[in-house]
Amino acid sequence: MAPVDSAIPSNLLIKLSRRLFDIEAQRVAFVAALTHPQLFPQAVLWMQPRPENMPFALAPALPWQPAAVDRLEPNQRPGQHPLHQAGAYYCLDMASVFSAAVFSAIPAPVDLVLDLCAAPGGKSLLAYQQLQPKALWCNEVIRKRVRILIANLKRCGLWDALVFNLDPKVWAEHLPQAASVVIVDAPCSGQSLLAKGDSALGCFHPVTIKKNASRQKRILDQAAQTVAGGGYLAYMTCTFSPEENEQVGAWLLKQFPQFEAVAVPALADYASPLAEFPCYRLWPQSGLGAGSFAALFRNRDTTHYPATLPDALTTQALRLYPEFSPAEPRKPLMN
Repeated sequence: MAPVDSAIPSNLLIKLSRRLFDIEAQRVAFVAALTHPQLFPQAVLWMQPRPENMPFALAPALPWQPAAVDRLEPNQRPGQHPLHQAGAYYCLDMASVFSAAVFSAIPAPVDLVLDLCAAPGGKSLLAYQQLQPKALWCNEVIRKRVRILIANLKRCGLWDALVFNLDPKVWAEHLPQAASVVIVDAPCSGQSLLAKGDSALGCFHPVTIKKNASRQKRILDQAAQTVAGGGYLAYMTCTFSPEENEQVGAWLLKQFPQFEAVAVPALADYASPLAEFPCYRLWPQSGLGAGSFAALFRNRDTTHYPATLPDALTTQALRLYPEFSPAEPRKPLMN
């Protein structure tokens, strides 16, 4: 279905563009990208070996594109190919790939990846492929989104992953300073959805933005407490307001002075000019994706507790993913 064109920009969108860009031409291009949406090319993340005869026409690889990802030429439908149902790959957009490019600055392999806002599963799968964790725990707070998360992990062969439906505060209480990498693909106002022609009602309203920024800070507060000494916290959104991006990152660094922002060389050309610490933006006018924000933080503390599943959480994991049993062998992912 073609994107819905909303040619008349709102005053709130115009005001936002003035805060984001100093150059008028950049403001015009940004507003046009959100009011005249386009169909962005898709990408596939290979979870099984690529077939000898590639079924898709590929676009040139980007510098920040992981080896397991192929960017497709426009007007292709990888979700309808039999290889998709067979779990050979996962479909995603390049904005998600951009956010996950912060993983390239994390030395692999790692012990434990905890994805706190995991559904529908794309960031978890990217982390699995790039970071080669010994354990992958996928948490989704919204109960109705857990089913699609489980379905995607199972289809793609991640039989060693564990799924949870817990508030982040439970993880802070039961898993302090133990996770090698914590991912927070934070709930946000979703302003980038407009670039794809989707609906995001009230996404530019100050009340919406403030509400989401507060929710992100609460999640990050809990997430930071689970990061092991020397571990990493990846924070990402699909929105543009500085209050939900750079300002939340600055809040985190002030709230947790043991954390430092980590530069991501692969994203150097996308550094945000709106922060004094390294963080990165993909703009919709680039034509690469609808837009995203990403930052990577490292815990300079040395405290590191064992990354083992607490007894208090074992029941929840097994209940949500009944195929898993500690006494049974698990199907390995194809390399």
